[in-house]
Formats: sequence, C-alpha cells, structure tokens
Amino acid sequence: MGTEHSKNEEQRSMVFLRKGPKLPAWEDALLAGREPKSLLKRGLRYVSLSLIMKGMTSTPDFLWGLHEVQKLNLSRNQLVVIPPSLGKLDRLVVLNLGGNCLKCLPKEIGLLRNLKVLFVNMNCLKEVPAELSLCRKLEVLSLSHNCISQLPLSFTDLTSLRKLNLSNNRFVQIPLCIFALRSLDFLHLGSNKLENIAESIQYLVNLQIFIVENNNIRSLPRSLCYISTLELLNVDYNAIQTLPDDLYLLRRLRRIAWNPMDKGLHIAHNPLSRPLPEVVEGGLDVLFNYLRDKKEHN
Repeated sequence: MGTEHSKNEEQRSMVFLRKGPKLPAWEDALLAGREPKSLLKRGLRYVSLSLIMKGMTSTPDFLWGLHEVQKLNLSRNQLVVIPPSLGKLDRLVVLNLGGNCLKCLPKEIGLLRNLKVLFVNMNCLKEVPAELSLCRKLEVLSLSHNCISQLPLSFTDLTSLRKLNLSNNRFVQIPLCIFALRSLDFLHLGSNKLENIAESIQYLVNLQIFIVENNNIRSLPRSLCYISTLELLNVDYNAIQTLPDDLYLLRRLRRIAWNPMDKGLHIAHNPLSRPLPEVVEGGLDVLFNYLRDKKEHN
C-alpha cells in the first residue's frame, strides 16, 4: 500500500514538472550537470551559441567564459545592460543583440576586433560608443529602430563597412562620418527626420541601394546623379517637388518601382510639380527622356 502510494505521488510530481514552466536552455544544462560549453554548436564556419527568446533580463555569468564562441545570438530578450565582460569574447564574428531594451553599449565592444556583423536594432539606444570604430573588420551594422540622432566622428575608421541600417531613428541630417565610408553599398535612412541630402553623397561611389523614404526631403542633390552604381533609390513619402535634370545618368535604375523589394526608382507619395506626375506614370524611360530634353533646352 505504501509503495503504491509512493508511486502515485511520484507520477503526480512528474506530471507537475512536465506542466511547469520550461527551464531556460542554459539552466537546464547546468542542472543536468553538463558543462556550459555543451550549449555551443560547432558548424562548418563558426562556433555558435543562440539564447534567443529566453526571457532573459540579464546575461548569465558563464557566457563570458565561452571564449571560443564566434557567433552569438542574444536577440529578442529583455536585456537592459550588456556588461563590460563582452570584451572577453574577442573571437566574435557575428553578434545579434536585436530586440532588447538596451540603452547603451559598453565601450569594451571595441575589443571585438574580429567582429564583422553587428545587430543592435530595436533597442533604446540614444548614442553609439566611439569605441565601436575600433572594430575595423565590421562589414554589416544595423542600428535601426532606436533613438539615435548622431554618430561619433570616429566612425570614419570603419572602412570595411558595406551595409548600414540607420532607419527609424532621429537623424535630422546624414552624419558627416558616413560620407567617408567608401565601401558602403547599402545605406538605409528611412523613417528619420531628414530635410535634405548633402552634396557629399557623391563620395559613396560604391552605393547600390539608398533608402531615404518617409523623411522630409524637399529635393535631391545633383551629385546623387553621379553615383553610377545605384540600382535602388527609394525616396517615397517625402516632400520632393522637382527632380535634378541629370537623374537620367543613373542608368542602373531599370524601372519606376512600386514594390518595396524591387530595384529601381521609388518616388511615390511626393508632391511632384507638373508635368512630372504624368511623366512618371509613363515609366522610367519616359522620365529620363523628359529630363534629358529639359536639360538640353535650358
């Protein structure tokens, strides 16, 4: 009788455990007596660790002892602070901190000299540490959906940077340091408070995708027309009334584009002066011919 009662109690306990809240992956491993290193995944290219959507409000201490990790995903948690210990993970190549509650990044991020990809999108950043510019190998940087209004001048040192997303922030003008990033082929500044595009945009000689939709831009600079590499130019939802006559020089723009994912010229929802609205309706070739003729007769 006693034995049967014990078995019933044990079964009820097991059912309760199964129905209880699931333990975070690292706690599960530690309670089972496993080494934290057992959480690492060794792929063909990188040693990676993913702690995505674990409900973390702080980072587990053991994390900073995993020196071999090269790809770390801490996205979509509730992290408020990343400690200075981040600098110990100096083999990191990819770091994803997106979708948290971070108000700042530690200056020790500059110790990640092998870092190539950094996502800090969808946080609460108001500024970016100047030390980030010490990550000279950085190629991809997303700071979208934050509260940033300026970048440190030291960003000019990020000469390997190819893709930069600064959309949904509070920029009133394009930071001057960006014009020094000659390797950029993707620049997204949509949904900010831009009122103009500086003539210095012409220095981004490798730019292929340039997105400045949903701003307060009133006109496009002539120098923009000299970036012969442009394949996608998105100026939707601005205050543009006229177009530069030399726009037809952008020969890699293949069409007037309406789908956000399509390459081409996106110019919808602007108060274009007549006869531009009708000309645009005819397609890109018609628009370019109009601008070319207009230039020749001026």
